[in-house]
Amino acid sequence: MKAILLNQNNTLSLGELHTPEPAKGQVRIKIIAVGLNPIDYQMRENEFERRHLHSPILGRELSGIVDSLGSDVDRLRIGDEVFCSAGSMGSNGTYAEYIVLPEEIVVLKPHNISFEQAAGLPSAGITALQCFNRMGVNGNSSIFITGAAGGVGNLLVRLLKAHHYNHFVVTAGSEESIQSLKDIGVTDAQIVNYKKEDIVQAAVAKNKGQTFDIAVDCVGNKLAEISGTLLKKNGVYIDVTNFHTSESRDILFNKGATVHHISNFIYAVEKDFSYFARSLEYLKKMIEGGMLVAPEVNNIGFLNVETVERAHLALKQNQTRGKKLVMKVI
Repeated sequence: MKAILLNQNNTLSLGELHTPEPAKGQVRIKIIAVGLNPIDYQMRENEFERRHLHSPILGRELSGIVDSLGSDVDRLRIGDEVFCSAGSMGSNGTYAEYIVLPEEIVVLKPHNISFEQAAGLPSAGITALQCFNRMGVNGNSSIFITGAAGGVGNLLVRLLKAHHYNHFVVTAGSEESIQSLKDIGVTDAQIVNYKKEDIVQAAVAKNKGQTFDIAVDCVGNKLAEISGTLLKKNGVYIDVTNFHTSESRDILFNKGATVHHISNFIYAVEKDFSYFARSLEYLKKMIEGGMLVAPEVNNIGFLNVETVERAHLALKQNQTRGKKLVMKVI
């Protein structure tokens, strides 16, 4: 099979590898589309993130068609259209033509979305759902969200609105990002343009002069400090990035904040496949029922080095314009 390989010097190359065969309880998927995520380029640059990499092939989510079954597979069939978050739980990453995965982690694709949309859903969707479940939102909660036009932020906003919750203020920094939020029903009264406004002053003004019960930080670094500043005492801080600063840690400690670190890594390490499957089944049900709309995607190209490099650069420079980047394999 063809695959994009990460070399020792962090360059990429297109290589030819043996096509993996499924073992007991596993299925092989012919990959049709791949979602691209910030962690993909971060694995090339950051030793902390590199620990998630278990093969020289990057990529953590996909959609495709089951084309081979191992023994004792009883739920899926050859020809099933599926999607999943692969992470470090498969034979390789998803920048490839094939992958072998445990049957328990693979979910039938929502019938009313494309392969491209399905490929862009698992990583951001599962993370956003974990944010939503752990923030403890109620009818009186006020929420501040940084990076709302990004993959996780966009889906979190969609989940909040799907549950008829609109008491939130978000940040965005480009006209494309702002428009992408407006397209899903976010109003000007809920958006802070961080390139034109003082974030703290604008966010408080849009929250009737009050700080927030919950802060969800999808950006980190300086915005981690701002998120902490905007939090009420004993508030809830949802950390999606792990990009803290010493100042943000001090702010959160002095606020008495409850901090939730959002990570799917521990579920992969412990091979808790049911967590991933349950999350995707929930999102699938919401999408098929019309309660949640899959995010817009930008098909950035086909399986080659140039496509991946272009996608990584766009992700690194935050130039996705409110759309999820996907790569076609076939």
